[in-house]
Amino acid sequence: MVARTVITVRQERLGAELRKLRERSGLGLREAARATGINESKLSSVEAARVGVSAERIRFLASHYGVGDSPLIDALVIMANERVRGWWEEYRGLLPRSFVDLAELECHATYLRSFEMVHIPGLLQTEEHVQALYNASTWGMAEEQRETRARFRLQRQEVLHRDDLVYEVVIHEAALRIRRAGLEVVQQQLRHILEQSERPQVSLRVVPFDADRFNVLYATLLLGGPVPELDTVLLDAAHEGTFLDAEAQLDRYRRVFVEVQKSALGVVESREFIHRLTKDQ
Repeated sequence: MVARTVITVRQERLGAELRKLRERSGLGLREAARATGINESKLSSVEAARVGVSAERIRFLASHYGVGDSPLIDALVIMANERVRGWWEEYRGLLPRSFVDLAELECHATYLRSFEMVHIPGLLQTEEHVQALYNASTWGMAEEQRETRARFRLQRQEVLHRDDLVYEVVIHEAALRIRRAGLEVVQQQLRHILEQSERPQVSLRVVPFDADRFNVLYATLLLGGPVPELDTVLLDAAHEGTFLDAEAQLDRYRRVFVEVQKSALGVVESREFIHRLTKDQ
């Protein structure tokens, strides 16, 4: 049993889900170890993702925990069998961990549901927009750090080339109107959003300033798992995001996104709205 030197967000989530299955069965760690014949220390290490776990061991544990949810167990098995090193691993240690975790989760997501209040979504930003953001940064980053973050953000956008990914994005009018660069860059960014909205897997909508009773004032990203239990929510922050995966949290932010969509213009109306903005700038 070799301990991991690096624990990825997916490995961490797998261990957490195995712990949830055990806890739902009413078994404490010691009781589960006794019932399954697995050393308590090893079981604890598996749940903490300090060591790997085989597909056979997952099915064995699920059986002892009385779990009959085959889709969930199959999804956990797939997570356990992952051996490919993703491109984002090149940035580990160079960027905050949440950045790397986000790229990993996006790569494996079945859908993305995003709401941005004051920023253009990272997956839709042009290279010029990204460069303008980091060049104007007041965080005191060295030029090399800015270049690394910009390169990473643009590389993340490759996920939109996946035919099996559904990207539902809602942008508030404020994010479209705030000028973070010169006029040419702003207009280019708006045209790029329109181009990306034509992708069949992209659904883009706008919440206008005059939307009635709109009170969601924070950015959220919902990353869909292969089954709903494996969804993840990212709450954005200035330096690092926070990932949430508790059932109550997932349910809350799913409902928040539905409310955001209710306040947004339709897809066609949103494109027309952005097109008018390109003329108004």
